[in-house]
This record gives sequence, structure tokens and C-alpha cells, in this order.
Amino acid sequence: MKPTLFLLAAGMGSRYGGLKQLDGLGPNGETIMDYSIYDAIHAGFGKLVFVIRKDFEADFREKIIAKYEDHIPCEVVFQSIQDIPAGFTVPEGRTKPWGTNHAVMMGENVIHDPFAVINCDDYYGPDSYKVMAKFLSSLPDGSKNTYAMVGFRVGNTLSESGTVSRGICETNEHHLLTSVVERTKIQRMDGEIKYLDENDRWIVTPENTPVSMNFWGFTPDYFAYSKDYFKGFLSDPKNMSNLKSEFFIPLMVDKLIKENTATVEVLDTTSKWFGVTYPEDRPAVVAKFKDLVEKGVYPSKLF
Repeated sequence: MKPTLFLLAAGMGSRYGGLKQLDGLGPNGETIMDYSIYDAIHAGFGKLVFVIRKDFEADFREKIIAKYEDHIPCEVVFQSIQDIPAGFTVPEGRTKPWGTNHAVMMGENVIHDPFAVINCDDYYGPDSYKVMAKFLSSLPDGSKNTYAMVGFRVGNTLSESGTVSRGICETNEHHLLTSVVERTKIQRMDGEIKYLDENDRWIVTPENTPVSMNFWGFTPDYFAYSKDYFKGFLSDPKNMSNLKSEFFIPLMVDKLIKENTATVEVLDTTSKWFGVTYPEDRPAVVAKFKDLVEKGVYPSKLF
């Protein structure tokens, strides 16, 4: 059994400006997604599923899917703000999508095997795909409630150009996740890494604090939990009145582990994350890909 890679490509890069997924950053115009898919194929993933906006479909199929479909099976699903359970209505004035876990829910009808979830505009590195593919491929048939997450050290995931969003994690002695909380503003300040908490206070966190970079491993039972909890999320007046509230993956995962419904193993990796969060990040990322090609980590032509 080869696991599926589920790629979250429905979001616009609001801080970066434009569709980051189509930005050529490699020596021959390769996108971050090209490197991710190359790494995934070589790690043993057997299928790609992309979640995108419907109005982006023609462009996406022409510029993205066409590159990969001769190398690995590909499917596309769509995220829409209107895709909510019966009995609920989208609040007037809301334009923001419902978040990453809502995007994951869109894969239910096409994903039937263990699967990993990644952001399309994050570079995770070859080793991260290897450790996740090994975990998912080793699960017994019919496994449920046994999930994983690739953990990165927060100090290796920052942007020099501004704040970043990360899921701050805590683990137990068995490397199982005990808590993950999405912090939407993290940065290095005065030589220390700090995040803004829910009370607008800057809290110091150690350099090696494990963080989620939205690289998760699930089995298909995760979809049913998500559908059920999404109804609870929408039933909360606080989430409906806040036009920017989002149904994040860490929110769902945190609920499952707090209730002892599922376990999430935090997988160690030698990979270092990088990405383009702000326009100012772009030159450094271009230089890093050039260096990786020159060192032989990647061939000059991926596909």
C-alpha cells in the first residue's frame, strides 16, 4: 500500500501577494510544489490529491497537473466557502474560506488509504517525506485513530521578514503529541523567539520547541471526526460572528488527543523548512534551491 499525498492549494498568498503555488523559484522555474512532489514520489507516495478553488481549475490543470500526471495518479477536489452542512448558512459579509481542516474535508470521496497533508507553498525537505511515508506505509490494514505529524524546531521555521503562523506543540515521553495550539504571530524579537497569545501578550518559547508546519499523517476515519466537529464549530456563535474564524487542522487534532480518541506521533526529521511568506523571502529561497541542485540533492530537471 502506497500512501496518498493531499496538497492544500486552495489559498491565496495574502501576505505574499498572488498565487505562490505558481511562482518559479528553482533554477529552471520549478515551484516549491515541484520539489515537494518529487520528494514525495521518491519517498514512496502513490497518489496526489489537490484541493483548489474551482475558479482556479483550468489554470491549475494546465500549469500544474499536466506536469505530474505521467509520473503519478492525480485527482483534484474543490474547497468552497459555501460547502457547509445542511442547516447552516454562511454569515453575511464573510469572504474568508473556512480554513485548513475544512479543506482536508474535501478529500473524503477520493481518499481511501492513509494520507499525508501538506501546504503547497512550504518546502519540507526529502527526509520529512521519507519519515512520513514510512509511518503511513507501516500501518496495518484498516488502522484507525493512529496519526502522525512531522515536527520541526521553531527556530528553523521563521521568516526574517515578519511574523509566521505555526502550531506550537507539546509531547510526552513517547513522542506523542499532547497539545497543539495555532499561534498566528511568531517571530524572533530581541534575540528570543516569541509568539502573541490570545491575550495579546508576547510569550517566549525555546528555539527547539516542536511546531507543526501542517505536515500531518491521517487515516480515512479522520474525515468523519472532522465532519462531526465542524458542525460544532459552526454552532458556536463566536465562530459565526467572527468573519475570519477558521477551522484549523490543529484545532481538530487537539480535540481528538485531548479526548483520547486518537494518538499523534511526532516524527523527528533532519529536514529544515523554508518558504516564501513575504516577497522579501523570495531571493533567499531561490538561492537555497540553486544550492540544493548544485549539491546534487535534486536533478537540474525534476519532471
